[in-house]
Amino acid sequence: MIEERAYWLAWAKISGIGPITLQKFKQQFDTLARAWTATSTELDQISGFGRQKIEKIVEERSRINPEELLKQHIKKNPNFWTPADPNYPRLLQEIPTPPPLLYYRGIVDPQEILGITPTVGIVGTRNPSEYGRRWTQKISSILAKSGFTIVSGLAAGIDTEAHRACLEVGGRTIAVFGNGVNVVYPRENKSLAEQVVKQGLVVSEYPAGTQPNYKHFPQRNRIIAGLSRAILVMEAPQRSGALITANIANEFCRDVYVLPARLDDQKSHGCLQLITKGAEVIPITMDRLLEMLGAMPPLEIDVGAYSEQLSLLEDKNQTSMPDLEPMLAEIFQHISTKPIALDLIIQTTGLSSGQVSSSLLQLELLGLVTQLPGMRYQKN
Repeated sequence: MIEERAYWLAWAKISGIGPITLQKFKQQFDTLARAWTATSTELDQISGFGRQKIEKIVEERSRINPEELLKQHIKKNPNFWTPADPNYPRLLQEIPTPPPLLYYRGIVDPQEILGITPTVGIVGTRNPSEYGRRWTQKISSILAKSGFTIVSGLAAGIDTEAHRACLEVGGRTIAVFGNGVNVVYPRENKSLAEQVVKQGLVVSEYPAGTQPNYKHFPQRNRIIAGLSRAILVMEAPQRSGALITANIANEFCRDVYVLPARLDDQKSHGCLQLITKGAEVIPITMDRLLEMLGAMPPLEIDVGAYSEQLSLLEDKNQTSMPDLEPMLAEIFQHISTKPIALDLIIQTTGLSSGQVSSSLLQLELLGLVTQLPGMRYQKN
């Protein structure tokens, strides 16, 4: 694994090599380490590779020592993942353009990494109306209280309101930067970024020190969409980065919801456009929204493949085990103070769905666990 992550880093340093090409390498050569030693003839088998491009790759490749590059890179960027790492977010593994390198700061939550905790992206204009701000604050805080992680881009306007409202109620939030994780943009969000690091996570595909660049933000938006099970567009004019995020989310087969507004409200013309393309309208009642988001099909979890991450889910600070029947005790041991999906409880215990559901109901009646939207459970 250490060797393979060195080659993800090395290939990322080759000009003209991006996420799509790296996926082609994986399909053709199985590993990026093997692709690194591929001959010009072998590289010629990759679609879209001409002679001139191959010669340039071979020349640049000859000047890089992947293992030495990794050692030097870690000195300035100690915290980053590649798709070869077990903690690389599972939802990003499923998109066609996963970031070759994903830098992070903050608190890593294994359930988010596995895609167990439901994540919702909230995006919109940098110049929202009072209506847009108010509903963003309301929806973000309600979702956070209900166990959802809020994903956004820390931009001015809707992003800022979404992060702040989530943090104020003690929720988890992920901010995706279009610059290095140690650079805050806009500057006025510096204190907000510090709060996110303390209570959530900041991620970026750009190394430390990278300054904001308008070309980075469309790329950043695909990560917001990729990390989210659903995207909520609160307010967006016809030309808005939020529409890029929504369109990418649609390509990634994510649900897209929009906040309804007046037909003559220019700040929401982009939202109206999304509705004509099939986006769902955020319902009037929050209970209905929670029901719709909770109805998203749970992700299939391969317990064996993710055993390393699953071990991190154990809560080390639990009180002593109450006196329970053996089956109830076994199921109770697999639940922590963080929400966990019903399907994962079934897979980790090896019990039938009927046995687990019946036992969870008994644990609820005993006041030991609580059921959350999306068939998730947590200890009281």
